Amino acid sequence: MSSSVSSADPVRDERTALPQWVAVGVLTIATFLVVTSEMLPVGVLTPMAEGLGISAGATGTSLTITGLVSAVTAPVVPRLLGDLDRRSVLAAAMVVLALGNALTTVAGGFAMLVVSRIILGLGMGVVWGMASAVATRLVSPRNIALAVSFAVSGVASASVLGVPLGTFIGNAFGWRAAFGTLTVLALLVSVALMLALPVLRRPEATGDEAEAGSRRSLARPTVLTGLVVVVLLVTAHFAAYTYIRPALEELPELSANTIALLLLLYGVFGLIGNFAAGAAAGQRPVLTVMLLAAGITLALVIFALFGTLALAAGIAIALWGVAYGGLSVGAQLWMTTAAPDRIEHVTGLYVGVFTASIALGAAAGGLVVEGAGIVMLLWSTAALALASLLVGLIGPGPKHRLRSEA
Repeated sequence: MSSSVSSADPVRDERTALPQWVAVGVLTIATFLVVTSEMLPVGVLTPMAEGLGISAGATGTSLTITGLVSAVTAPVVPRLLGDLDRRSVLAAAMVVLALGNALTTVAGGFAMLVVSRIILGLGMGVVWGMASAVATRLVSPRNIALAVSFAVSGVASASVLGVPLGTFIGNAFGWRAAFGTLTVLALLVSVALMLALPVLRRPEATGDEAEAGSRRSLARPTVLTGLVVVVLLVTAHFAAYTYIRPALEELPELSANTIALLLLLYGVFGLIGNFAAGAAAGQRPVLTVMLLAAGITLALVIFALFGTLALAAGIAIALWGVAYGGLSVGAQLWMTTAAPDRIEHVTGLYVGVFTASIALGAAAGGLVVEGAGIVMLLWSTAALALASLLVGLIGPGPKHRLRSEA
């Protein structure tokens, strides 16, 4: 797909051509890099803290900083874009991401770390907030759900591949080399976005929506229900998952190597869940998300009841991985189906709520663990996940299939 194309949207043929899938692939790599950049401090926490001369806890707060900045950026940016070329905006955001990683690479203390993570959060919020909306405009209508699944799979694969690879580089060459590598890769992806994507201006409303006006409020019951489900479920997940290692050390008393294998298992099943949920949610978004909520609830209950048994803990981890792995794309397709006339705006709002819930969950989990212990954390997060399931079952959700409005 040539960058010389100049149109509101590429030609929407019945079949999606190879250059269009290449563009979706570049978007996937972009989301992979932004989430890897956000999460990498987890893998290099100890040497990074020593190198900066700060505590591990202070270093860990860098994730919260990035998440909160991204939570504000993602819903705001679509309202400011106007008719700007989305391709250029995404490319510029990757340059911002590169700058954030570069500053982390040369940081000498906590102050510079905070600045670098704020900048990184800006780039992350733009890329993650726009990737799915742009993906829907790159392919034929029948391939939209698959394109969104690919774009969002970068989020899941960052945990499976990105953080472990970054950790390997950090162990071999130092943590600064890991962030330096991300800096170079972000710049390369910025160039790739300009080459692979067409010019994408403001989406135009058509048909009945053009007559009714495409600026309808997003405060719709179907959107609000989906957002409440996301807040409860993502908060529950990150409150528990942030402390998965101490849980596996305390309950089944697993070794470090066994825990690493279980987390890899979690990631692999997460990728499977991502694509399975993408296929299902394109047809039945509400039912798909409800099944994922039920899966997370059941996994947490199994862990709380039988977590002292290694086999039960492994089953819970695998189920947890499949269920949560599908949530990003499932909830994304819920949002775009609920507001097909404002996909950019609802996607930005969704990503903002999602990333804010990550920060909320990590903070809440720490409070529960310190005050009541691991088992109580598992039960309380299972209750939150169950509450999300009940909200989704009771509240209104989109009934129709995802379709293209471009």
